[in-house]
Amino acid sequence: MRQLLADKVSGNLVGLWLLIPEHLRLGTWDLLCGWSGQPGERAEPRLALQLIHEAALCTTGVRQQRVLSQRGFELANGLPFVASDVAMHCLLGDHTVAEAQRLQVALGQIRRASGDYAGKLLAIDPHRTRSYSKRQMRRWRDDHRSRPFKVAQTFFVLDADTEQPVCFTTATSARTATTAAIEWWGLAAEILTPQPDETLVLADLEHLSAELFDHVQLRTPFDLLTPMKNERPVQKQLRAVPPEQFTRRWAGFATTKRPYKMARSVADPIFQFVQRTGERPDEYRFGAFLSTTDRDEVEALTLDYPKRWHVEEFFNAHQALGWNRAGTLNLNIRYGQMTMALIAQAVLYRIRRRLGEPYSGWDAAHLAKSLLAGLEGDVRVCDDTIVVTYYNAPHVDRLREQYEGLPDRLCAEHIDPHIPWLYGFRLDFRFR
Repeated sequence: MRQLLADKVSGNLVGLWLLIPEHLRLGTWDLLCGWSGQPGERAEPRLALQLIHEAALCTTGVRQQRVLSQRGFELANGLPFVASDVAMHCLLGDHTVAEAQRLQVALGQIRRASGDYAGKLLAIDPHRTRSYSKRQMRRWRDDHRSRPFKVAQTFFVLDADTEQPVCFTTATSARTATTAAIEWWGLAAEILTPQPDETLVLADLEHLSAELFDHVQLRTPFDLLTPMKNERPVQKQLRAVPPEQFTRRWAGFATTKRPYKMARSVADPIFQFVQRTGERPDEYRFGAFLSTTDRDEVEALTLDYPKRWHVEEFFNAHQALGWNRAGTLNLNIRYGQMTMALIAQAVLYRIRRRLGEPYSGWDAAHLAKSLLAGLEGDVRVCDDTIVVTYYNAPHVDRLREQYEGLPDRLCAEHIDPHIPWLYGFRLDFRFR
């Protein structure tokens, strides 16, 4: 690696080096050493760093055939080579699901301390990716009109206010939304450490079950809000509610709240929030939600629950990091690879926030193409500092303001500017 630096490297992947200051601020290296169980002198943490950088670049395919070498990619990982698929498979296969979950918790606690989470509203949603595995597995379908197909399931937890992911669980297609939710609830509680009645979780119809509501009431500090199915029996019950029980909130919108007992539930009764839209009785339409706690139903239905759709926006913007494809169904490997993508997303979020517009509005694929893999420049070493020079970079004033003179900036933030996976070198940037 020292020889490569001495020879200098020129290419268009030098934008990847912009991630390194954010790695230092986030503490990525300590997280990877803890996950791998190896000291910093070993290759394993550097291989994990390669996975993070691959996710940030939104790369797919066989590593040796996607021209990541000879362009400086390996140097940013502290390696003189691009590791092969076999090496990555062995690395991820040697680490368990529990180890990946502990890495998620450690990352989430750092992000919580950094203010990335508001911790008041959480949105949960299953993200199902079509699988072409030849294994026998349970099929899944979107609706009764479509044909069932094999899927790899991932269940994400998102902070609905900051739109940042907290954690996720992944499983085979046989796992139900209820059992998956019970698992991630423990991860989210470790990360956010909420007080009772402090955090409301917004879920969809798949999480409408007595088992899950009992678990939330009896074993977690969270609150849960889900819609009820718009079926004929439910509509009949709602239309039977006396009109005087509704409170008119504004034109065409009225609400009421009443206790509700789910069938097969062993916990205390919960609350049903009912909304009625329309001005005349022949135009009335009804909808109902179930909540584990008594709260202001108007705020819950009109302000809180619509934020659940940020989950879909998150998938659209960030799934290219590695959550839009299903490779092996070895859960150790999938958990490890997807957790590395979670770290990549955290680092990219910091870059977006630091650079502002237009970068903050770009999705993962656009940011990878136009910034990380779109800047021309070279990498060289000068004394104890690796110097990355960019030529004709867009929005150069903003980049120069954030990255030129980086060692002094890091020292002012009380961060050691020496990069442990780059053998103690410091990093600085030039713009020409």
